[in-house]
Amino acid sequence: MAKCTFKGIVPPIVTPIDANEKIDEKKFRDQIEYLIENEVNGILAFGSNGEFYELEDDEYERGIEIVVDQVKGRVPVFCGIGAINTKKCIRLAKMGVEKGCDAISVLQPMFLKPTEDELYCHFSSIANAIAPVPMLLYNNPGRTGYSLSQKLVERLAHEVDNIVGIKDSSGDMTQLEEFVRRNRDVGFAVFGGKDTLIYGALVHGAVGIVTSTSNYVPKLVKSIYDKFLSGDYSGSLEAQFELNPIRMMTDEASFPAGTKDVANIVGRDVGPSFSPLLPTKESVIERMKAECDRLQKAGLI
Repeated sequence: MAKCTFKGIVPPIVTPIDANEKIDEKKFRDQIEYLIENEVNGILAFGSNGEFYELEDDEYERGIEIVVDQVKGRVPVFCGIGAINTKKCIRLAKMGVEKGCDAISVLQPMFLKPTEDELYCHFSSIANAIAPVPMLLYNNPGRTGYSLSQKLVERLAHEVDNIVGIKDSSGDMTQLEEFVRRNRDVGFAVFGGKDTLIYGALVHGAVGIVTSTSNYVPKLVKSIYDKFLSGDYSGSLEAQFELNPIRMMTDEASFPAGTKDVANIVGRDVGPSFSPLLPTKESVIERMKAECDRLQKAGLI
């Protein structure tokens, strides 16, 4: 198995839409440029905060085309896939590769409660369909109702050559640490998926983080990573403490509306979320604005 070379801060880019809930191409391209200008290390198209579950197949495909075209190879592009059906995941994965994505990221099936053998067949079938293009697992028990086990991830990492890493959004540091420990011998890359635990994930051996907050405070998020790599551990932890309040405040809004709310407040103009989500209560927006003002005054936005 080839060692994974992906690392660093990878935003799950938000998907700007217009009044008809179609992708707003200009705003999407503007957001991509904003992220690259702020030196992110990759872009994940249609992760959870990219609202992949809201898109028709043609819009999903067009969105991938926009991202790949705008990035133009400057950073790796990851294609996020969250379909339940294995056959559909394979179709989307092949499409992402054909459109020029550098890797795919696959969430465990929602709603179902598969056995470990069924999950192994699901993930390995998708990976084999696009080999040798790299594939990352995406573990998000908070949204799917169950976690990928350490044993399953170890099996996939050691037996499927192009399954090269995982994004772990469990928030369980033991789980993340074990994903690292059990798979170091095959160069398996573990990305943290909790913005409030960027520092903790790096301490426990993660190679990077997939962070929703980098959609609106990329400079602050990147500083956590850069300071940690330079050995400024106290500075990295302090930057993490600066980030946590605004990230936790987004939980007062619907998921994933909070991410777009804050992005809009700081001037990113990424539009609303898809229905059935409603505009966030003004009282919550005002608290978000106050926290953004604090970060602005501190020079962190």
